[in-house]
Amino acid sequence: MDRGPEHRWLQIPGWLLLAYLVYAQAIPAFDYELGIRMGTQESAQRITEVGVAFWYGFAFADLVIYIPLLGAGLIGRLVLAALIILPMWKGAHHMRHVAIDMGGAERDAVVAPLLYLTALLGSLAGIVAVIRL
Repeated sequence: MDRGPEHRWLQIPGWLLLAYLVYAQAIPAFDYELGIRMGTQESAQRITEVGVAFWYGFAFADLVIYIPLLGAGLIGRLVLAALIILPMWKGAHHMRHVAIDMGGAERDAVVAPLLYLTALLGSLAGIVAVIRL
C-alpha cells in the first residue's frame, strides 16, 4: 500500500536511527576491538574491563531485544515515537536556555513559545508518521 512520498520522508529519521544502532551496537557486540576501531566504543584502558563487561550486557540486550523491536511491532513503534519526540523537546528546551544565556531574557516571552510550538508540531508529525507505518 502506497501512502505517498510524505510518508517515506517522515520514516527517514527512524530508519537512520535503526541503521546507526546496528552500526554502533550490533556490530561491536560480536567484536569489541572492531567497535574501538570504528569509533563507536571506548578502549578498555579508559573504561576498565568491568566497563567492557557492563557494555556487553547492554549490547546483548540491544542485539536480541531492542533492535528487532525498533524495526517492527507495536512496542517498536512506541519506542520509535519516543525517540523522535523526546529529542525535539530537549532541543527546544536547550535552545531556549542558550538564548537566555546569550542575553535574550527579555525576548524569552517570544522565543520560548516559538521553540515549544516547533517541538509540538514536530511531535505531532512524528506521531502521525509512526501511526502510518
